[in-house]
Amino acid sequence: MISTPKSRHLTSAIPKWQPATWEDYLAYADDPNPEIVGLFFNQGYLFVQMGNEGINHAAVNELFTMLFAFWFVAKPGQIFHSLGGCLMEKPNTQAASPDLVLYLGENYPIWREGERRYLNLNQWRVPDLVGEVGDTTIATDLDEKKQLYAALQIPEYWVVDVKSERVLAFRLQDDGKYQQYEYSVALEGLPISLLEQTLSQLKQGTNGSAAIWFSQQIANL
Repeated sequence: MISTPKSRHLTSAIPKWQPATWEDYLAYADDPNPEIVGLFFNQGYLFVQMGNEGINHAAVNELFTMLFAFWFVAKPGQIFHSLGGCLMEKPNTQAASPDLVLYLGENYPIWREGERRYLNLNQWRVPDLVGEVGDTTIATDLDEKKQLYAALQIPEYWVVDVKSERVLAFRLQDDGKYQQYEYSVALEGLPISLLEQTLSQLKQGTNGSAAIWFSQQIANL
């Protein structure tokens, strides 16, 4: 089993998924160490992302949060709730902290006094969409994390490949596996190619200017 915060000080990234118990996961989840930026658990395997994120990841992550906002401004009447980075738990079996977490409609999670501060998926429905912004983690985003989100039955999963300026969108099928789609279902009618074009705007401006460009493009969708 892996060593936990109780037995050592965390100073470096765990490079791969490692065998672990739910108790090992809880030791990390409840540890206040600010070096932990991502935590994932799936059926006896744990992945811990360490270290502060760099400029590219931060810029793209914030960009997609803005894109959600601009999209729903253009689609008035749709209730949406964004919880990017929130640690989601299905106790004893799975946990994840996606970069992007989007709920649509009613019955979105609300924290109540006395509860754990994380999102309990035995108490709340799963998000309509989650996403990972992959700068240094693209391999596991497309493999182990993809399997994890399928096991959690997340309807739609996005992988944003920062270096290649790609966005891969997957929709959960009846057989429990993801299939790649060219249009979002959660953001109905949004072509994934437009997200990739928006990423390319970062070459010539800020994430703010890229988000504004996106808002102009969706005006006629």
